[in-house]
Amino acid sequence: MKFGGQILRIAFAFISVVGISTAGYMIIENWSFSDAVYMTFITISTVGYKEVHELSEAGRIFTIFVIFSGTGTMLYALSAGVKYFVEGHLGGVFGRRKMENEINKLNEHVILCGYGKIGREVVRVFENEGTKFVVVDFNEEVVEKVKENGYLVIHGDATRNNVLKDAGIAKAKALVAALPSDADNLYVTLSARELNPNVFIVARMDNEEAASKFKNAGANRTISPYGIGGRHMAVLTLRPLVVDFIDTTMTHRGQELTLVNIELRPGSLVEGMTVKEGEQKSGGAHILAVRKKNDRLVTSPPLEMRLEIGDEVVVFGTQEQLNVIEGEIK
Repeated sequence: MKFGGQILRIAFAFISVVGISTAGYMIIENWSFSDAVYMTFITISTVGYKEVHELSEAGRIFTIFVIFSGTGTMLYALSAGVKYFVEGHLGGVFGRRKMENEINKLNEHVILCGYGKIGREVVRVFENEGTKFVVVDFNEEVVEKVKENGYLVIHGDATRNNVLKDAGIAKAKALVAALPSDADNLYVTLSARELNPNVFIVARMDNEEAASKFKNAGANRTISPYGIGGRHMAVLTLRPLVVDFIDTTMTHRGQELTLVNIELRPGSLVEGMTVKEGEQKSGGAHILAVRKKNDRLVTSPPLEMRLEIGDEVVVFGTQEQLNVIEGEIK
């Protein structure tokens, strides 16, 4: 039951007890209204003042009824208040602290700014991929919904530096700016780049003419939902099987064939290997593209190309083959 409903029930019970008790004293003892009300309140409150008048036998019995009903109502009101305070206020405080501790433990995670229609799709993919992430949203109702879904979330304005710091921007590997406004996403991009020069930033923009502004602000990639959606529909109309294949391999980990990109990091066992050697070591996965440290993207890389720390590779293969490569790279 909601606490507001409990308040109404308590108020109704209290008014009923006072009304019935007052009327009872007036009828049984033939007292005035003021005497009956006074007797009712000193009885319910158990302050122990002297009776207004001597009570008859019937009046004493009726007073016992007033004591039980009045104190019962007061105890119920007190317990409801304590329960609300403990479960509501203290529960909220402990819940926030627990979530803050979990967010502080995150490392190499993704920060999602905005949990609208696009943000929900982003989260769906993150879940499928097993990606660690935290959501930042200003709408309190949205935040509660995110909590109900079991995700880490911060209630705040993502354009503010302190909110991004609370989300762990210093340790994040990527940030997705998916707020409804281009101006807000641009501001988030600027703030995130200032706080973490190495974070990978993907920003939503409705106006494709703003792409250069986002790039200057520090965005690594920009996405126009309308542009992407339109092109996707056109390609789906012309080449549906190709689109279905790409969608399946890119968004459903654990399928027979999967497409992923992996960054080579220090300690990788494939450091210095050629593309051919890396493919052989994985048991048959295909390295489709390599982005070198100078940001040069090499598609269909030569088999003799050397893999270096800092390179990003696009790999296509079975989940077992990818596990071999990911396990050795990470």
